[in-house]
Amino acid sequence: MFVAGLIISATSLLAYAALHDLAARTVPNWLPLCLLALGIVVRVADHSLRVGLIITAITFVALFAIWFSGMMGGGDVKLWAATVLLIPPHWQIEMNFFLRVFLIGGGLAVVYLALWLPVARLRARGVGTFAAAHSLLQRVARAEVWRISRRGPLPYAVAISGSAILTLLPLSKMN
Repeated sequence: MFVAGLIISATSLLAYAALHDLAARTVPNWLPLCLLALGIVVRVADHSLRVGLIITAITFVALFAIWFSGMMGGGDVKLWAATVLLIPPHWQIEMNFFLRVFLIGGGLAVVYLALWLPVARLRARGVGTFAAAHSLLQRVARAEVWRISRRGPLPYAVAISGSAILTLLPLSKMN
């Protein structure tokens, strides 16, 4: 029950990370730190801390190389590496997590590419600028239209968080 509560807490943090990345294209530094702390507690509880830390370190080094080449944001790298520690260190579960990240991220990329031309045409006509964006949702929509029309970065924390939530929630029911 204790581990299930930690996993539910982690999914709440992951949902916040996805929403924050969607709205601001950043992941606050405190989020990966909190997830890392939760991951350490979960791995200590199931006696797999050493293996979990090794997998997390390998993931971080690989993602650091991707960040260094400019293909991924630093917040996404930290979030992904911290999230790996939450995932049980069994190769099938880990592979499912990574595969889901790639599939959700690829789907997100396809959606953004499909929206680029229609959004660019609307912006060229001055449509979709939300002249008086008062609510948070309107401001996020306006920023998203702007980002899509300029081929801005993808909110990859959405893919990372979505995959982690899909992986962790069924596990929380087993504990």
